[in-house]
Formats: sequence, structure tokens, C-alpha cells
Amino acid sequence: MIIAGAGPIGLALALALAGQGVPSVILDGGEGPAPRRLARSCVLPPDLSRWAALPGLAPDTGVWAAWRTTVRGRAVFRHEFPGGGAPRHLPQHVLEGALREAAGHEELIRIAAGHRLTDLEQHDREILAHTVRRAPEGQRGQARTFRGSYLVGCDGARSTARKLLGIAFPGRTGVERYAVAALRAELPWPGEAGLHRGVPQAEVITRPLAGDQWRLDWPLPPDGALVTPDAMLERVHATLTAWHDGELPPYELLDAGVHVCHQRLARRWRAGRAFLAGDAAHLLGSLGTQQVAEGLRDVDNLAWKLAIACREGDAEALLDSYEAERRTAVADRLRAVDQALPLVRGGGLTGRLAGRARGRLTLLADAHLGRGALGTPAGYPASPLASPAPRATPADPPGTLVDDVPVTTLNGTQGWLRERLGGPLLLVLTAPGSRVWDARHWLTAGLMPRLAAAVGTLPLPAELMVTEEYPGVSAHTLLVVRPDGHLAAALPGTDLAGLAECGRVLRGATGA
Repeated sequence: MIIAGAGPIGLALALALAGQGVPSVILDGGEGPAPRRLARSCVLPPDLSRWAALPGLAPDTGVWAAWRTTVRGRAVFRHEFPGGGAPRHLPQHVLEGALREAAGHEELIRIAAGHRLTDLEQHDREILAHTVRRAPEGQRGQARTFRGSYLVGCDGARSTARKLLGIAFPGRTGVERYAVAALRAELPWPGEAGLHRGVPQAEVITRPLAGDQWRLDWPLPPDGALVTPDAMLERVHATLTAWHDGELPPYELLDAGVHVCHQRLARRWRAGRAFLAGDAAHLLGSLGTQQVAEGLRDVDNLAWKLAIACREGDAEALLDSYEAERRTAVADRLRAVDQALPLVRGGGLTGRLAGRARGRLTLLADAHLGRGALGTPAGYPASPLASPAPRATPADPPGTLVDDVPVTTLNGTQGWLRERLGGPLLLVLTAPGSRVWDARHWLTAGLMPRLAAAVGTLPLPAELMVTEEYPGVSAHTLLVVRPDGHLAAALPGTDLAGLAECGRVLRGATGA
């Protein structure tokens, strides 16, 4: 595999492929490590918990205790995050550093430092990436060609891969602008993110980082006026003073800047053996939507499909499903932002009506709370990978992101379902009492022997495990969970033919 771009998405994709046993080379044409900017941070929702668990991230990660919405100092809404269900907030350079560190210890990943992509050639069985290696000023860069089965462009908003593929990137520029400050201070709501209106600015969003560090975002008018250092300090002082009864508390300004949100969506995400992911495929960020999070969801969706294609070949339908699922999901998110912006940022009398005000506050919180069209992790209800096999009646349809439930593997290891993602297909049987009895007792009882034998006949790697219960699902239901955590099917545990058909669909095959 060839990966163009060594930012968070390119590094994460290489790690995800390595977890599937697929080697990759990362073309790193950058100037070095990402700059240390506390005002450039990212939020990792619970569905991306495996990325938040990377070694070394914990000391620099803020785990939100709650979300609070206040109007003129009065709390109008508060939501406490359940254990394990809280968003993680950290500087983007910290995430990238942890990904780069992990990639450096992975034998299947090679980083080609200084290599800038200049051209692509596609052939029947391979793709060629032509590069020029960065050279000292006054010297000519060295050309080199890399060969791979596939290439993924993770090289940012100005993606060279996208341009070489001739893929259009339509959308809107400067949809929203925010003044952003990162500071160290004691705020009245330790560990709580929130939206505050009338403080005295019209609006400010607070998001805790690790320790007593915070990121504050103020929406700016659409006139594009310059935010001077004095104007930024005035904004910080006015906000902190309003929160501390007219007194300016001690604080340290760590970083500041202006964040501009764009909305763009590549026309295609696949062109033959080349794919796009992350900023190269989409730009969003308005109303709190999370660009890095969506890029990591691209990675989770694409990595296992590429791994099957590299191992088995002949997986065109499976590879096509990446664009069908992820582009549709991001397009829906962008459409939701377009529909919400006039309400949230509208002015005049309608903007002051009580009902409209409540609607604004709800929409401004949704992306951070992981709910509604702006924040709920995407499902793939119309996925081409949906199994036609008759299914049991789970609360959630195929394509939905699975709930995180305790599971027990066949060797008796206990853990959580989402901890097992990123590897083979997971087959989870709801088996009441399975955590009470030793695994050796139920391995030879009931459905387990037949299911264990069926696993070996599937056309792709799979792992069988059990759970006591799953929301909305009856006992002895078999959940087929994709490596990206989305439900492929929910079948009666006795339906081995349905399981085989589901395996064929996920493999990208259409016949028996």
C-alpha cells in the first residue's frame, strides 16, 4: 500500500493496515513534525476510543465530565457523560505525534521522509507513485518511483493525489470563522465543556484540555475583519471577567488564532486503484462538526476493505462500498450543517423568538454531544454490503454502529467489544450466563460447536465470541460486526446459511 501524506489520517491508515497484516509506505513530503498549537485541537468521540487509547496520549488528553449550556450566566441545560462515553479532547499535534511514534515501531510501516508525490500511473495489477525527494536549497531533488497494489491520498485539503486524479473538490470557502484562544486558568466549571451566551459576547464555546488548560472559541462576524492581538486580549479579558464577578482572574494565554471553516466534498473518493481520505476527500468543521474524527472514520471504513483486497484480490464491490458509505455519510453531515446555519446564525426578530433560541442552543450542542444530524456517528443503512439474509429483530438495523458491550472470547479472555475492533470480522453470540461459567463448559454446548466450525468456512477472517446480552436483541442471536464497528447482520444463531451468505456479501461476492 502507498499512502500519500503523513498527517494524522495517513499515519492512522498505515497503523490500521498493519493491524490487518498489510505493509505500507507513507510518502511524507512535509517539512517536519506538526507545529505545537494548543489552539488547534481535535475531539475524539466514543466511537473512536481505540485511537484515543494510543500510548502516550493520556497525559495530554482532556476527558469531558459534562456539557453545560448557559444563557447570561444561568444554566439552561447540563448533560453528564457516562463512564467510557465521554469525548476526548487533545491538541492535534499530540495526536499526530503519538501516531507517528506508533508507526515508527511497526515493522510493516515505512515512512519515506521528504518524498513529495509528483505523478501517478495506474496499471491492471499495480499503481506507481512518482516522487521527488526534498533536497537542500540549490540542489536538485532525487526522483523515485514507488509500486503498490493501491494508493490512498491523505495529503490534505490541497491534495496532490486528488489533483493528479482529476477529481473536482466543490464547496464553499469561509463558511464560519472563529477567534480561538488556548489558555491556562481556573474556570467555574472544571472538566466541563459548554456553550455560553451573553458573557458579554454573543457566544463562546469552552472545551477543557488536559489539566487546567482550555480552548475557547468565539464565532466571528462574516465580514472577514482582521482579529488583532489587542482585540483577542480584549475578548479574553471580557469573557473571563464576566465569569468571575467582574474580576480578571489569573490566567496564561498559551496560543491564539483564527479558525476558518470550509465545506467541500470531492466528487469521487475512488479512481481505479486510488482512493481519497480525510481532508483530501472532505472539509467540514462548522457548528462543531469534527474534521479529524470524520477522517479517522474514513480510515476505519477503508482499511479492512483494502486488507481483504490485498490478500484475496477480486474485491471491486467491497472497495466500491467505501465511497458509497463514507461519501454519503459526510454529504449528509454537510447537508445538515447547511440546513442548520440559517437558524443558528440568523438574526432579526425570528432569531430572538424563544423557540428559535432553544433550537439554536440545541443545534450548537449536538455536534459536541454526539447526537442529531450534526453529531451522531454515521450509520450505513443503504450500504451495498447489507446482507439479504433474513435477520433477527435487533433494535438497530444493519449499518448501525454497534454498542460497546462486555464480550468473552473462546479462550476465556474478557473485555469490551470495541476493544476487539480493527482486526477480523467479529461474530458475537448473545449467550445468557456465559460470563458466569468457565469458557470450557459452554464451548462444547448448544450452538457453539457448529458456529465455531462455521467460522473456518467463511471467505474472510473472523473471530467468534459471546456476550451476556445486547440491547434489543434476544438470546442466541448472532451479531456479525464489521472491523469498523458497524453491524453487518443480526441472525438467528442457528442460521449458518445466512452467516455464509453474509460472509460472501462482505467479501464483495454476489454468487454462491
